[in-house]
Amino acid sequence: MSFEDIKMILQIINTIAIVIASIVAICGISAWRKEFQGKRKIELAEEVLALFYEARYAITAIRSPLGWQGEGSTREPQEDETPLQKRARDRAFVKFERYEKRQEVFNKLYSKRYQFMARFGYEKTKPFDELRNIIIDIQCAANYLAEIWCKVPYDSEDKKRLQKERQGQEKIFWFYGRNDPIVPRLETIISDIESICRPIILGRKK
Repeated sequence: MSFEDIKMILQIINTIAIVIASIVAICGISAWRKEFQGKRKIELAEEVLALFYEARYAITAIRSPLGWQGEGSTREPQEDETPLQKRARDRAFVKFERYEKRQEVFNKLYSKRYQFMARFGYEKTKPFDELRNIIIDIQCAANYLAEIWCKVPYDSEDKKRLQKERQGQEKIFWFYGRNDPIVPRLETIISDIESICRPIILGRKK
């Protein structure tokens, strides 16, 4: 075997070694990327699930029928308000004060919505929208009750109508026990987000 033949064989071996090393490197990078992306998905799922738990607790506190001295006093009264209107509007404004104190939790949660959508798909963001709808319903009930609490009925029929409307809104405004309309909605939201996040956190396919 000539020197040139030996040189050619060594070049071929070296080329093969480089190709094998490149393939191993590419496979390693691909495996690392998958592991890194999987870790990020798990971290996002854990963070979002924890924020939903915090949001559930925050909504429970916002709707608590227990009141504290001074609640509602940060509202700026209107110039032409009667004492009855002021009491009613301050009382309803408590929900906005309580929400503002806990707003950071909701802001953090809503800020994750598009990241969650990018990772897991648009259809997985329904719990975010449902939670926001609950907050909107509570605030709408507060605005409605701020006016209806200080209304004087014209007659017995008007009194019955106002009472029925007031009771319907108060069930949203406060925690209402067995017939509460918000709690089942909230528990459904938590159940839905758990069914999305827990398989990811535990490494199972969903």
